[in-house]
Amino acid sequence: MSSDEELNEIGVLKRREIEARLLAPIVDALGDRFGRHEVLEVVRNVITGIARRQGRELATRLGRNDLQAYAGSVEPWSRNDALQLHILDQNESVLNFDVTKCRYAELYGSLGIEELGSILSCDRDATFIEGFNGEIGLERKHTILQGSSACDFRFSKRPASNFRTGNYDRSQLEDP
Repeated sequence: MSSDEELNEIGVLKRREIEARLLAPIVDALGDRFGRHEVLEVVRNVITGIARRQGRELATRLGRNDLQAYAGSVEPWSRNDALQLHILDQNESVLNFDVTKCRYAELYGSLGIEELGSILSCDRDATFIEGFNGEIGLERKHTILQGSSACDFRFSKRPASNFRTGNYDRSQLEDP
């Protein structure tokens, strides 16, 4: 069993809480010393790099990297009612769902670290799926953490060059 699998036994929500409680004061101190924007950019780059690696490792563990395998692997993220998902469409070429309740967003809000929470959770999704399979992309315009009523996850199998990965334009996350 890999270390990520072992850590996920507690559920990803609890894992993110532990990470956030440790990382937030470090980011604050480094931000005071070196500039918050610069520190957050480094943290974002590190986290998305970790996510890409974890996506590759998940595909290796599952022995396949298609959307159906990915859809069947979301339990650790949802454990302990961390997410409420509403599946809209699921087949071999698309996986579309809305998250209508997100305890990750509630956690980061309660800690007053929405910006860091977005980096720890939301920003990693596109690079995670890129690592899992470079021909699957994620398009998401709304997140609960950014104030929307739901997170809209739209995964589809297409050439990887058709998707933005890593950072996304936050202005596209706002509700109209």
